[in-house]
Amino acid sequence: MCDTLVSLAGSTLRGGALFAKNSDRERNEAQALEFVPARRAAAPGALRVTYIEIPDVGSTHACLISRPFWMWGAEMGANEHGVVIGNEALHARIPAQRRRALIGMDLVRLGLERGATAAEAVAVITELLERHGQGGDCGHLGRFYYQNGFIIADPQEAFVLETVGRDWALERVRDRRALSNAYSIGPGFDAISPGLRRQGVAAGLPERFDVAALLIDEARDAVSFGRGRCARGQALLDGFGSGLEPGAMMRILRDHGDAPDWSPANTRNRTLCMHAAQGARRSQSVASMVSELTPGRAVHWVTGASAPCLSLFKPIVLGQALPPFGPAPDDRCDGASRWWRHERLHRRALQSDFGQVLAEIAPERDALEASFQVRMDRAHAEGGLDAAVARCWREADAAEDRWLAALPPPVPAATPHRRSWARLDQVAGLRPLGR
Repeated sequence: MCDTLVSLAGSTLRGGALFAKNSDRERNEAQALEFVPARRAAAPGALRVTYIEIPDVGSTHACLISRPFWMWGAEMGANEHGVVIGNEALHARIPAQRRRALIGMDLVRLGLERGATAAEAVAVITELLERHGQGGDCGHLGRFYYQNGFIIADPQEAFVLETVGRDWALERVRDRRALSNAYSIGPGFDAISPGLRRQGVAAGLPERFDVAALLIDEARDAVSFGRGRCARGQALLDGFGSGLEPGAMMRILRDHGDAPDWSPANTRNRTLCMHAAQGARRSQSVASMVSELTPGRAVHWVTGASAPCLSLFKPIVLGQALPPFGPAPDDRCDGASRWWRHERLHRRALQSDFGQVLAEIAPERDALEASFQVRMDRAHAEGGLDAAVARCWREADAAEDRWLAALPPPVPAATPHRRSWARLDQVAGLRPLGR
Protein backbone atom coordinates (compact mmCIF):
# COMPACT_ATOMS: atom_id res chain seq x y z
CA MET A 1 0.00 0.00 0.00
CA CYS A 2 1.41 3.36 -1.02
CA ASP A 3 0.53 7.01 -1.53
CA THR A 4 1.82 9.30 -4.27
CA LEU A 5 1.29 13.06 -4.67
CA VAL A 6 2.10 15.67 -7.29
CA SER A 7 1.62 19.41 -7.71
CA LEU A 8 2.41 21.34 -10.88
CA ALA A 9 4.79 24.28 -10.74
CA GLY A 10 2.02 26.88 -11.00
CA SER A 11 0.49 25.62 -7.74
CA THR A 12 3.57 25.71 -5.51
CA LEU A 13 5.22 28.35 -3.37
CA ARG A 14 8.68 28.16 -4.94
CA GLY A 15 7.63 27.73 -8.57
CA GLY A 16 8.84 24.15 -9.01
CA ALA A 17 6.76 21.03 -9.56
CA LEU A 18 6.57 18.80 -6.49
CA PHE A 19 6.35 15.00 -6.33
CA ALA A 20 6.16 12.83 -3.22
CA LYS A 21 5.72 9.17 -2.41
CA ASN A 22 5.64 6.78 0.52
CA SER A 23 6.47 3.21 -0.49
CA ASP A 24 4.57 0.80 1.73
CA ARG A 25 5.79 -2.78 1.79
CA GLU A 26 6.41 -5.58 4.29
CA ARG A 27 8.34 -4.89 7.49
CA ASN A 28 11.65 -6.57 6.66
CA GLU A 29 11.49 -5.74 2.96
CA ALA A 30 14.43 -3.36 2.92
CA GLN A 31 14.63 -0.90 0.07
CA ALA A 32 17.92 0.01 -1.58
CA LEU A 33 18.76 3.50 -2.81
CA GLU A 34 20.78 3.07 -6.00
CA PHE A 35 22.24 5.15 -8.78
CA VAL A 36 21.86 3.41 -12.16
CA PRO A 37 24.22 4.89 -14.76
CA ALA A 38 23.17 5.43 -18.36
CA ARG A 39 23.85 2.53 -20.72
CA ARG A 40 24.90 2.61 -24.37
CA ALA A 41 24.92 -0.46 -26.60
CA ALA A 42 25.46 -0.56 -30.36
CA ALA A 43 23.65 -3.89 -30.58
CA PRO A 44 21.34 -4.23 -27.55
CA GLY A 45 20.30 -7.74 -26.60
CA ALA A 46 17.89 -9.03 -23.98
CA LEU A 47 17.26 -7.30 -20.66
CA ARG A 48 16.41 -9.41 -17.62
CA VAL A 49 13.89 -7.64 -15.38
CA THR A 50 12.36 -9.16 -12.24
CA TYR A 51 10.75 -12.24 -13.81
CA ILE A 52 11.13 -12.12 -17.60
CA GLU A 53 13.42 -10.99 -20.40
CA ILE A 54 12.47 -8.18 -22.77
CA PRO A 55 14.38 -6.52 -25.61
CA ASP A 56 16.86 -3.91 -24.38
CA VAL A 57 17.32 -0.51 -26.03
CA GLY A 58 20.42 1.16 -27.42
CA SER A 59 20.62 3.89 -24.79
CA THR A 60 19.13 4.65 -21.39
CA HIS A 61 19.07 7.59 -18.97
CA ALA A 62 20.88 7.69 -15.63
CA CYS A 63 18.49 7.15 -12.72
CA LEU A 64 18.17 7.29 -8.97
CA ILE A 65 15.90 4.47 -7.83
CA SER A 66 14.45 3.18 -4.58
CA ARG A 67 14.29 -0.58 -5.12
CA PRO A 68 12.87 -3.38 -2.96
CA PHE A 69 15.98 -5.50 -2.46
CA TRP A 70 14.76 -8.65 -4.22
CA MET A 71 13.45 -7.21 -7.49
CA TRP A 72 14.90 -5.48 -10.56
CA GLY A 73 12.33 -2.70 -10.65
CA ALA A 74 11.80 0.31 -8.41
CA GLU A 75 8.98 1.64 -6.26
CA MET A 76 9.93 5.20 -7.16
CA GLY A 77 12.75 7.15 -8.69
CA ALA A 78 14.00 9.97 -10.86
CA ASN A 79 16.17 10.27 -13.94
CA GLU A 80 18.77 12.76 -15.10
CA HIS A 81 16.16 14.75 -17.07
CA GLY A 82 13.93 15.42 -14.05
CA VAL A 83 11.34 12.71 -14.76
CA VAL A 84 9.92 11.14 -11.58
CA ILE A 85 7.63 8.11 -11.27
CA GLY A 86 5.90 6.31 -8.42
CA ASN A 87 3.56 3.33 -8.61
CA GLU A 88 0.53 2.14 -6.67
CA ALA A 89 -1.04 -1.29 -6.28
CA LEU A 90 -4.60 -1.22 -7.68
CA HIS A 91 -7.27 -3.84 -7.05
CA ALA A 92 -9.73 -4.53 -9.86
CA ARG A 93 -12.73 -6.80 -10.21
CA ILE A 94 -10.66 -8.53 -12.90
CA PRO A 95 -8.16 -10.74 -11.02
CA ALA A 96 -4.51 -9.78 -11.36
CA GLN A 97 -2.52 -12.17 -13.53
CA ARG A 98 -0.44 -14.69 -11.59
CA ARG A 99 1.64 -15.74 -14.56
CA ARG A 100 4.96 -13.93 -14.48
CA ALA A 101 5.29 -10.90 -16.73
CA LEU A 102 6.29 -7.29 -16.05
CA ILE A 103 5.49 -6.04 -12.57
CA GLY A 104 4.63 -2.45 -11.75
CA MET A 105 8.06 -1.79 -10.28
CA ASP A 106 9.72 -2.95 -13.51
CA LEU A 107 7.58 -0.44 -15.40
CA VAL A 108 8.67 2.39 -13.08
CA ARG A 109 12.35 1.71 -13.76
CA LEU A 110 11.83 1.14 -17.48
CA GLY A 111 9.92 4.42 -17.76
CA LEU A 112 12.76 6.27 -16.03
CA GLU A 113 15.49 4.59 -18.04
CA ARG A 114 13.80 5.18 -21.40
CA GLY A 115 11.75 8.39 -21.06
CA ALA A 116 13.34 11.85 -21.22
CA THR A 117 9.99 13.54 -20.43
CA ALA A 118 6.89 12.50 -18.54
CA ALA A 119 5.00 12.06 -21.82
CA GLU A 120 7.78 9.83 -23.19
CA ALA A 121 7.74 7.74 -20.00
CA VAL A 122 3.95 7.29 -20.35
CA ALA A 123 4.46 6.06 -23.92
CA VAL A 124 7.21 3.67 -22.80
CA ILE A 125 5.09 2.16 -20.03
CA THR A 126 1.91 1.75 -22.06
CA GLU A 127 3.75 0.23 -25.03
CA LEU A 128 5.59 -2.29 -22.82
CA LEU A 129 2.39 -3.08 -20.93
CA GLU A 130 0.49 -3.81 -24.13
CA ARG A 131 3.33 -5.93 -25.51
CA HIS A 132 4.36 -7.94 -22.43
CA GLY A 133 1.48 -7.66 -19.96
CA GLN A 134 1.76 -7.41 -16.19
CA GLY A 135 1.71 -10.22 -13.66
CA GLY A 136 3.55 -12.21 -11.04
CA ASP A 137 3.89 -12.26 -7.27
CA CYS A 138 4.84 -8.83 -5.90
CA GLY A 139 4.98 -9.88 -2.25
CA HIS A 140 8.02 -10.55 -0.09
CA LEU A 141 6.98 -13.12 2.53
CA GLY A 142 3.29 -13.05 1.65
CA ARG A 143 1.91 -13.53 -1.86
CA PHE A 144 0.57 -10.33 -3.39
CA TYR A 145 -0.88 -9.88 -6.88
CA TYR A 146 -2.24 -6.60 -8.19
CA GLN A 147 -2.73 -4.23 -11.09
CA ASN A 148 -0.78 -0.95 -11.11
CA GLY A 149 -1.29 2.79 -11.20
CA PHE A 150 1.36 5.49 -11.61
CA ILE A 151 2.01 9.19 -11.20
CA ILE A 152 4.54 10.28 -13.84
CA ALA A 153 5.86 13.85 -13.77
CA ASP A 154 8.56 16.21 -14.97
CA PRO A 155 9.08 19.96 -14.38
CA GLN A 156 6.37 20.91 -16.92
CA GLU A 157 3.60 18.30 -16.68
CA ALA A 158 2.27 15.26 -14.86
CA PHE A 159 -0.01 12.32 -15.58
CA VAL A 160 -1.98 9.67 -13.70
CA LEU A 161 -1.86 6.30 -15.47
CA GLU A 162 -4.10 3.47 -14.22
CA THR A 163 -3.89 -0.03 -15.67
CA VAL A 164 -5.72 -3.35 -15.72
CA GLY A 165 -4.09 -6.27 -17.49
CA ARG A 166 -2.72 -4.86 -20.76
CA ASP A 167 -5.18 -1.96 -20.79
CA TRP A 168 -4.92 1.53 -19.36
CA ALA A 169 -6.47 4.95 -18.83
CA LEU A 170 -4.58 8.25 -18.69
CA GLU A 171 -5.44 11.54 -17.01
CA ARG A 172 -3.38 14.71 -17.37
CA VAL A 173 -2.90 16.48 -14.02
CA ARG A 174 -4.37 19.98 -14.19
CA ASP A 175 -3.18 21.31 -10.83
CA ARG A 176 -2.37 18.84 -8.05
CA ARG A 177 -3.25 15.21 -7.57
CA ALA A 178 -3.12 12.38 -5.03
CA LEU A 179 -3.14 8.67 -5.86
CA SER A 180 -3.45 5.73 -3.50
CA ASN A 181 -4.38 2.06 -3.80
CA ALA A 182 -7.66 2.60 -5.64
CA TYR A 183 -8.75 3.41 -9.17
CA SER A 184 -9.47 7.12 -9.36
CA ILE A 185 -9.83 8.17 -13.02
CA GLY A 186 -13.44 9.05 -13.85
CA PRO A 187 -15.08 10.01 -17.15
CA GLY A 188 -12.62 12.89 -17.61
CA PHE A 189 -9.79 10.69 -18.87
CA ASP A 190 -7.52 12.12 -21.57
CA ALA A 191 -6.72 8.82 -23.30
CA ILE A 192 -7.77 5.21 -22.99
CA SER A 193 -6.62 1.93 -24.51
CA PRO A 194 -8.83 0.28 -27.15
CA GLY A 195 -9.27 -2.76 -24.92
CA LEU A 196 -10.54 -0.74 -21.99
CA ARG A 197 -12.91 1.14 -24.28
CA ARG A 198 -14.28 -2.22 -25.42
CA GLN A 199 -14.85 -3.19 -21.79
CA GLY A 200 -16.94 -0.06 -21.33
CA VAL A 201 -18.97 -0.81 -24.45
CA ALA A 202 -19.53 -4.41 -23.31
CA ALA A 203 -20.84 -3.09 -19.99
CA GLY A 204 -23.32 -0.83 -21.80
CA LEU A 205 -21.59 2.37 -20.69
CA PRO A 206 -21.46 5.69 -22.58
CA GLU A 207 -18.32 6.71 -24.45
CA ARG A 208 -17.14 8.89 -21.53
CA PHE A 209 -17.59 6.33 -18.76
CA ASP A 210 -16.25 6.35 -15.20
CA VAL A 211 -13.15 4.14 -15.39
CA ALA A 212 -12.80 3.75 -11.62
CA ALA A 213 -16.44 2.73 -11.16
CA LEU A 214 -16.06 0.08 -13.85
CA LEU A 215 -12.85 -1.44 -12.50
CA ILE A 216 -12.58 -1.05 -8.73
CA ASP A 217 -12.88 -4.04 -6.41
CA GLU A 218 -15.02 -2.62 -3.60
CA ALA A 219 -14.14 -5.39 -1.13
CA ARG A 220 -10.39 -4.98 -1.56
CA ASP A 221 -10.74 -1.21 -1.31
CA ALA A 222 -12.50 -1.59 2.03
CA VAL A 223 -9.38 -3.36 3.31
CA SER A 224 -6.75 -1.08 1.76
CA PHE A 225 -8.75 2.13 2.43
CA GLY A 226 -7.36 3.33 -0.88
CA ARG A 227 -10.09 5.83 -1.69
CA GLY A 228 -10.02 7.13 1.87
CA ARG A 229 -6.26 7.71 1.79
CA CYS A 230 -6.51 9.28 -1.66
CA ALA A 231 -9.12 11.70 -0.36
CA ARG A 232 -6.98 12.47 2.69
CA GLY A 233 -3.92 13.12 0.54
CA GLN A 234 -5.90 15.35 -1.83
CA ALA A 235 -7.38 17.32 1.07
CA LEU A 236 -3.94 17.88 2.59
CA LEU A 237 -2.54 19.00 -0.79
CA ASP A 238 -5.42 21.40 -1.30
CA GLY A 239 -5.20 22.62 2.29
CA PHE A 240 -1.75 24.09 1.71
CA GLY A 241 -3.08 26.19 -1.16
CA SER A 242 -0.27 28.11 -2.86
CA GLY A 243 1.99 27.40 0.13
CA LEU A 244 3.07 23.97 -1.09
CA GLU A 245 6.84 23.53 -0.84
CA PRO A 246 9.08 20.50 -0.16
CA GLY A 247 8.61 20.69 3.60
CA ALA A 248 4.83 20.63 3.16
CA MET A 249 5.09 17.47 1.06
CA MET A 250 7.19 15.90 3.81
CA ARG A 251 4.53 16.77 6.37
CA ILE A 252 1.85 15.15 4.20
CA LEU A 253 3.88 11.95 3.93
CA ARG A 254 4.10 11.94 7.74
CA ASP A 255 0.35 12.22 8.22
CA HIS A 256 -1.23 9.84 10.76
CA GLY A 257 -4.78 11.09 10.29
CA ASP A 258 -6.77 13.11 12.78
CA ALA A 259 -7.56 10.50 15.46
CA PRO A 260 -6.48 11.97 18.84
CA ASP A 261 -5.48 8.55 20.20
CA TRP A 262 -3.41 7.42 17.21
CA SER A 263 -0.48 5.09 17.82
CA PRO A 264 1.25 2.48 15.64
CA ALA A 265 -0.78 -0.19 17.44
CA ASN A 266 -4.02 1.79 17.36
CA THR A 267 -4.64 3.00 13.82
CA ARG A 268 -8.12 3.36 12.38
CA ASN A 269 -8.09 2.29 8.75
CA ARG A 270 -4.71 3.04 7.15
CA THR A 271 -2.84 6.32 7.17
CA LEU A 272 -0.48 7.99 4.70
CA CYS A 273 2.44 7.35 7.04
CA MET A 274 1.75 3.65 7.36
CA HIS A 275 2.68 1.60 10.42
CA ALA A 276 2.41 -2.18 10.42
CA ALA A 277 0.67 -4.17 13.11
CA GLN A 278 -0.85 -7.55 13.77
CA GLY A 279 -3.41 -9.08 11.43
CA ALA A 280 -3.94 -7.85 7.88
CA ARG A 281 -1.98 -4.62 8.35
CA ARG A 282 1.41 -6.15 7.56
CA SER A 283 2.75 -3.34 5.37
CA GLN A 284 4.36 -0.08 6.43
CA SER A 285 6.11 2.91 4.88
CA VAL A 286 9.60 1.56 4.21
CA ALA A 287 10.99 4.39 2.04
CA SER A 288 9.95 7.95 1.16
CA MET A 289 10.87 10.55 -1.43
CA VAL A 290 10.03 14.19 -2.21
CA SER A 291 11.27 15.83 -5.43
CA GLU A 292 11.30 19.51 -6.36
CA LEU A 293 11.57 19.91 -10.13
CA THR A 294 12.42 23.03 -12.09
CA PRO A 295 13.91 23.15 -15.60
CA GLY A 296 17.60 22.40 -15.25
CA ARG A 297 17.42 21.84 -11.50
CA ALA A 298 16.01 18.95 -9.47
CA VAL A 299 16.55 18.12 -5.82
CA HIS A 300 15.38 14.74 -4.56
CA TRP A 301 14.79 14.42 -0.82
CA VAL A 302 14.95 10.80 0.40
CA THR A 303 14.75 9.04 3.73
CA GLY A 304 16.40 5.78 2.63
CA ALA A 305 14.58 4.32 5.64
CA SER A 306 11.22 3.29 7.03
CA ALA A 307 8.79 5.46 9.03
CA PRO A 308 9.08 8.95 7.49
CA CYS A 309 7.72 10.40 10.72
CA LEU A 310 10.87 9.14 12.44
CA SER A 311 13.30 9.81 9.56
CA LEU A 312 15.07 12.79 8.05
CA PHE A 313 14.69 13.70 4.38
CA LYS A 314 18.15 14.24 2.89
CA PRO A 315 19.04 15.81 -0.48
CA ILE A 316 20.39 14.17 -3.63
CA VAL A 317 21.23 15.99 -6.86
CA LEU A 318 21.83 13.79 -9.89
CA GLY A 319 25.01 14.72 -11.69
CA GLN A 320 26.73 15.63 -8.41
CA ALA A 321 28.64 13.40 -6.00
CA LEU A 322 26.31 10.93 -4.34
CA PRO A 323 26.10 10.48 -0.57
CA PRO A 324 27.20 7.16 0.97
CA PHE A 325 24.26 4.78 0.63
CA GLY A 326 26.12 1.94 2.37
CA PRO A 327 25.94 -1.72 1.34
CA ALA A 328 22.75 -2.86 -0.38
CA PRO A 329 20.35 -4.23 2.24
CA ASP A 330 18.31 -7.42 2.18
CA ASP A 331 15.82 -8.91 4.64
CA ARG A 332 18.47 -9.80 7.23
CA CYS A 333 19.60 -7.20 9.73
CA ASP A 334 22.96 -5.67 8.81
CA GLY A 335 24.19 -2.77 10.90
CA ALA A 336 26.41 -1.58 8.06
CA SER A 337 23.39 -1.03 5.82
CA ARG A 338 21.81 2.43 5.92
CA TRP A 339 18.28 0.99 5.85
CA TRP A 340 18.89 -1.39 8.75
CA ARG A 341 20.87 1.24 10.66
CA HIS A 342 17.72 3.35 10.85
CA GLU A 343 15.72 0.27 11.89
CA ARG A 344 17.58 0.28 15.22
CA LEU A 345 15.91 3.62 15.96
CA HIS A 346 12.55 2.71 14.45
CA ARG A 347 12.12 -0.59 16.28
CA ARG A 348 13.38 0.76 19.57
CA ALA A 349 10.86 3.60 19.26
CA LEU A 350 8.11 1.02 18.73
CA GLN A 351 9.16 -0.56 22.03
CA SER A 352 8.76 2.81 23.75
CA ASP A 353 6.00 5.40 23.95
CA PHE A 354 6.01 6.15 20.21
CA GLY A 355 3.99 9.35 20.50
CA GLN A 356 6.36 10.73 23.10
CA VAL A 357 9.39 9.81 20.99
CA LEU A 358 7.88 11.65 18.02
CA ALA A 359 7.07 14.71 20.13
CA GLU A 360 10.66 14.86 21.38
CA ILE A 361 12.41 14.50 18.01
CA ALA A 362 10.00 16.42 15.74
CA PRO A 363 11.29 19.94 16.54
CA GLU A 364 14.90 19.01 15.72
CA ARG A 365 13.81 16.93 12.72
CA ASP A 366 11.88 19.83 11.21
CA ALA A 367 14.55 22.41 12.02
CA LEU A 368 17.26 20.28 10.42
CA GLU A 369 15.24 19.75 7.25
CA ALA A 370 14.56 23.49 7.03
CA SER A 371 18.28 24.17 7.40
CA PHE A 372 19.02 21.58 4.69
CA GLN A 373 16.68 23.44 2.32
CA VAL A 374 18.41 26.76 3.01
CA ARG A 375 21.82 25.17 2.51
CA MET A 376 20.83 23.57 -0.80
CA ASP A 377 19.34 26.83 -2.10
CA ARG A 378 22.56 28.65 -1.23
CA ALA A 379 24.70 25.95 -2.86
CA HIS A 380 22.66 26.13 -6.06
CA ALA A 381 23.17 29.89 -6.15
CA GLU A 382 26.80 30.07 -5.01
CA GLY A 383 28.29 26.65 -5.77
CA GLY A 384 29.48 23.82 -3.54
CA LEU A 385 26.61 21.38 -4.09
CA ASP A 386 28.72 18.31 -3.32
CA ALA A 387 29.82 19.70 0.03
CA ALA A 388 26.30 20.84 0.91
CA VAL A 389 24.80 17.40 0.21
CA ALA A 390 27.52 15.61 2.16
CA ARG A 391 27.08 17.91 5.16
CA CYS A 392 23.30 17.37 5.23
CA TRP A 393 23.74 13.59 5.27
CA ARG A 394 26.39 13.76 8.04
CA GLU A 395 24.17 15.94 10.21
CA ALA A 396 21.17 13.67 9.62
CA ASP A 397 23.14 10.59 10.66
CA ALA A 398 24.43 12.34 13.77
CA ALA A 399 20.89 13.39 14.75
CA GLU A 400 19.52 9.85 14.41
CA ASP A 401 22.41 8.54 16.52
CA ARG A 402 21.52 11.07 19.24
CA TRP A 403 17.85 10.13 19.11
CA LEU A 404 18.66 6.45 19.49
CA ALA A 405 21.04 7.06 22.39
CA ALA A 406 18.37 9.12 24.20
CA LEU A 407 15.74 6.37 24.12
CA PRO A 408 15.07 4.62 27.43
CA PRO A 409 15.78 0.89 27.70
CA PRO A 410 12.99 -1.16 26.11
CA VAL A 411 10.44 -2.76 28.38
CA PRO A 412 9.01 -6.16 27.35
CA ALA A 413 5.26 -6.16 26.82
CA ALA A 414 3.09 -9.10 25.73
CA THR A 415 0.70 -7.17 23.50
CA PRO A 416 -0.47 -8.45 20.08
CA HIS A 417 1.33 -5.53 18.44
CA ARG A 418 4.64 -6.34 20.16
CA ARG A 419 4.29 -10.05 19.40
CA SER A 420 3.70 -9.36 15.71
CA TRP A 421 6.91 -7.34 15.59
CA ALA A 422 8.87 -9.89 17.63
CA ARG A 423 8.17 -12.55 15.04
CA LEU A 424 9.47 -10.37 12.21
CA ASP A 425 12.49 -9.30 14.28
CA GLN A 426 13.40 -12.95 14.75
CA VAL A 427 13.08 -13.62 11.00
CA ALA A 428 15.43 -10.69 10.31
CA GLY A 429 18.00 -11.91 12.83
CA LEU A 430 17.51 -8.99 15.20
CA ARG A 431 18.51 -9.58 18.80
CA PRO A 432 15.65 -10.21 21.26
CA LEU A 433 14.14 -7.27 23.11
CA GLY A 434 16.44 -5.73 25.69
CA ARG A 435 19.71 -7.36 24.58
